[in-house]
Amino acid sequence: METLRAISQRASLKTCLAARDVEQDKIDKVLEAAILAPSARNMQPWRFIVVKGKKNVQTLVTKAFAEVNQMVKEAPVVIVACANPKDDAVIGGREYYLFDVGMAVENMILAATDLGLVTHLMTAVNEDELKAVLGVPAEVRFVVATPLAYPAQGSYDEAAKERLSQRTRRSLKEVAYLNSWEEEPA
Repeated sequence: METLRAISQRASLKTCLAARDVEQDKIDKVLEAAILAPSARNMQPWRFIVVKGKKNVQTLVTKAFAEVNQMVKEAPVVIVACANPKDDAVIGGREYYLFDVGMAVENMILAATDLGLVTHLMTAVNEDELKAVLGVPAEVRFVVATPLAYPAQGSYDEAAKERLSQRTRRSLKEVAYLNSWEEEPA
């Protein structure tokens, strides 16, 4: 799959998760894509906890995830992205660790899409419970989590078809300007 195709085909599909195991080499490829992301001053603040196995995933999801995300306890893998703010590049008073982790996670979910795997970014988590379940140090912050699974039925393209048909995005004229805030792009 080409990069632009992966971007256009990526969809959040938490209701389309198969319990089928995801091969370790695919998990590794997804994580390798994440660590290739750029980061401010190359600080690479991201850390990933790969939660595998039905019991481990169910414990994490049941104890730490909001009700709206309970269906992901059927996933064979959940990846939790965290960062220690001390590993941050603070430039001009701005913290960059959340942005950096976001870029790494974007690489991760695009790689997963390319591999035909389902993801769904989740932030509705009780951070204290998550830290307790996973043994995350107090100073480290939870950023986002995603299941990693094969689609429950058919291929990724089949699983994403309905969701993508409902996708809405603002037009370029609404979000991009040329030379100043109010000029439309050429």
